[in-house]
Amino acid sequence: MNKRKVQIVPPEDFSNLKLTERKEKAVGIPAIISSMKHISQELGIWQGIKVLNKMNQKDGFDCPGCAWPDPDGKRSSLGEYCENGVKAIAEEATTKKVDPNFFKKYSVEELSTWTDYKIGKAGRITEPMFLKEGSSHYEPISWDEAFKIIGNKLNSLNSPNEACFYTSGRTSNEAAYMYQLFARQFGTNNLPDCSNMCHESSGAGLSQTVGIGKGSVTLEDLHIAEVIVVMGQNPGTNHPRMLGALEKCKQNGGKIVSVNPIPEAGSNVFIDPQNPLSIIKGGEQLTDIYLQVKINGDVALLKATLFLMYQQEQKNPGSVFDLEFINEFTEDYDSFLADLKNIDYNEAVAESGIPEEKIKQFAQLLIENKKIIICWAMGLTQHENGVNNIREVVNILLAKGSIGKPGAGTCPVRGHSNVQGDRTMGIWEKPKEDFLAAMDQHFNIKTPREHGYDAVESIEAMNQGKIKLFMALGGNFISATPDSDFTGKAVQNCDLTVQVSTKLNRSHLVTGNEALILPCISRSETDIQKSGKQFLTVENSMGVVHRSKGSFNPASPHLLSEHAIIGGIASATFNNSSINWQYMVDDYSEVRDHIAATIAGFDNFNEKVKNPAGFYLPNGARNRKFTTENGKAKFTINPIPKRKVADGNFIMMTIRTHDQYNTTIYGMNDRYRGIINERRVVLMNKQDMKAKGLKQLQQVDLKSVFKNEERIAHNFKIIEYNIAKGCIATYFPETNVLVPIKSVAKTSNTPVSKFIEVEIIINE
Repeated sequence: MNKRKVQIVPPEDFSNLKLTERKEKAVGIPAIISSMKHISQELGIWQGIKVLNKMNQKDGFDCPGCAWPDPDGKRSSLGEYCENGVKAIAEEATTKKVDPNFFKKYSVEELSTWTDYKIGKAGRITEPMFLKEGSSHYEPISWDEAFKIIGNKLNSLNSPNEACFYTSGRTSNEAAYMYQLFARQFGTNNLPDCSNMCHESSGAGLSQTVGIGKGSVTLEDLHIAEVIVVMGQNPGTNHPRMLGALEKCKQNGGKIVSVNPIPEAGSNVFIDPQNPLSIIKGGEQLTDIYLQVKINGDVALLKATLFLMYQQEQKNPGSVFDLEFINEFTEDYDSFLADLKNIDYNEAVAESGIPEEKIKQFAQLLIENKKIIICWAMGLTQHENGVNNIREVVNILLAKGSIGKPGAGTCPVRGHSNVQGDRTMGIWEKPKEDFLAAMDQHFNIKTPREHGYDAVESIEAMNQGKIKLFMALGGNFISATPDSDFTGKAVQNCDLTVQVSTKLNRSHLVTGNEALILPCISRSETDIQKSGKQFLTVENSMGVVHRSKGSFNPASPHLLSEHAIIGGIASATFNNSSINWQYMVDDYSEVRDHIAATIAGFDNFNEKVKNPAGFYLPNGARNRKFTTENGKAKFTINPIPKRKVADGNFIMMTIRTHDQYNTTIYGMNDRYRGIINERRVVLMNKQDMKAKGLKQLQQVDLKSVFKNEERIAHNFKIIEYNIAKGCIATYFPETNVLVPIKSVAKTSNTPVSKFIEVEIIINE
């Protein structure tokens, strides 16, 4: 039994909070200064510049940060990266080391009392480590012994479904393919991944309506769009390179609409740090219309907008809606219209939280233009009605015929750089029959058909003692998942937890009865196997598969590649396997040949990927060949959500700081929002503060309320902020403890991290 007294949630102490002026402009000189500061601190300025010059270049490595696409043509010689990309590579290429002496000095109990920021700053893990039963300190272990422990444990399970294999979005296509192949040869579809917690609603909503769970646009489409709508997203912090695409749209005469409960600097004015003229003139105004929607008021906004568009359409049929496109390429238009005619327009306006005049302005913009792109992120997906949010986005685009043509379409903006590629490679708990059949035939195995556990289901299964071994290929499962205390205790029920990682994180401290850390080489580092120097491939947010090749010395001679780790575990698990795992480790082109034989769109993979810019995967929605059951895109009916909170309570959403990417915390500042050296804060509307009798920087606790269950997060400070009335915002993972494990999106089962009912408790 696991008796370690580790701290599951981050410490609740305050730092030295300072408030500064909130920024109206993004990037520019401050971003350059911040980038160079991070590089200098982690690996030195000159080595840092060498590394950066290889990032996102055609002969270099893919940024380990976000999935924003690189230009197909010429790449910037000054640097094809953003501030957050610099922070990501600084963290990854750091000279700081977490070696056996570090683990001898610090117990897991002591390390768990550190903040996530301090844990992450410890450095790169240098060799495999083992936390034995009853021990509180990790100890070095050989790779062969580590593989033997995993193989023996897997073979001792009563059922393959007692094992669970999680994946982060940073792994390569080749490693992801090997990982899912291993799990399925072992006999389980328990393959949860980070998509389950972020864009799963996008995949479900898009698959139901246009037949593919990916966006339909290219980078060039954004440049020539007439209107780009950015919903539930903060590109200035989460995808800064997107700002350059929005700027090109504006320079080409396009309009930008930002829909967000909080006005963000990155959606307002962009200063291109590589353009002296942009710096001198103070940047480009991006947002033409800002719509301060209430949290989860998006369907109400879109329905009110569609109602106004339909009123205009009735006056002159075909002048607003693209009837030719609708008749040829869609179905259920009549049902959609019947629902639209019957909506309560005034109710929709009220539920959106946006003044009617602003909605009319937005509707007029859509009435007058035909090349429309709608972009979104977790502000739309992490809701109980997250799938419906996406379907309503599609309704607007279908009505306008704004899909499957240049300058128009769907644009879910993904997180980690290969999270989309993971799913393409088969990392999914609900695999399709044609994929499994292809695997069976090619490898002469019998893959399981029973659906596996997604992320939330995995946590519930661990809580019930149904999972004995949990393995994570990258990521920080403990800090990324909802209901932190529940999740941590569930993970501690496992017999063995295995983490394939580059750096230390909280998931190495909140473990099973025994735990292994298997350190791997990173994107920027040279990967040499028996056949020579290897390259990897990744898929970006717009369906382009391209090479990534590291060229710097690994942080330690004891590191292995993800491929070698998976191959080593497979060799220790299977006897007389029909699959030659060692061949795939020796030469990654072997893996790509297997991918080509089993996954559509990857024929001649090894030849196609020689193109320095990569190649586009098939995408039916991009050319109006919708891969639905009857080949037509579907209009849908999506009711306005009417979820209410008790009087005096608030709707809380979790957000990131500017010094953060997903669970990785680069620093303690949120520069654009003017919050320095603190993360335990609550952003709150001035009128709401007055009504509750709260003052600036007052200390409070937060209590979430869900189906008679209560969860508490202690010690936060109130900050007056321009946020929609009745709404508050907090940072994750500090408030993940408030996200109920059973509060999930319908169909996608994504945790509802953007709509948490909370009570604010004043500390006496």
